[in-house]
Amino acid sequence: MPKEVIFTPDAPSFPAYSQAVRAGDTVYVAGTIGMDVKTGRLAGETVEEQARQALRNCQAILAAAGATLTDVVMVHTLLLRSEDADALIDVFDEFFPAVRPPRCVSRIGVDRPGLLVSIAMVAVIG
Repeated sequence: MPKEVIFTPDAPSFPAYSQAVRAGDTVYVAGTIGMDVKTGRLAGETVEEQARQALRNCQAILAAAGATLTDVVMVHTLLLRSEDADALIDVFDEFFPAVRPPRCVSRIGVDRPGLLVSIAMVAVIG
């Protein structure tokens, strides 16, 4: 099955990996942080602010692949502090009001100043 690398200037990108890869009808979105690409800075100092921006960035990546948040079937949230997990419930409800996809939470393994959350997801189109 051919793979298509997905890129959009509307979300953060790093040379070490792709923002996403589409294989058939499945889109795999890499861990995406809450960086505002217009400013080059994290969207805020709270996990909620960063999570909202990370989800907006994921939306932009999904759109570049021909998908939307309604196509998401799995979300993996990486947190600096495990105690922030409950703070994300309302944020996820804003972006997934109808069907909440399965979600798992792990700790961030990379220490970057100010970074509180990274979000990866899988979507199936069609």
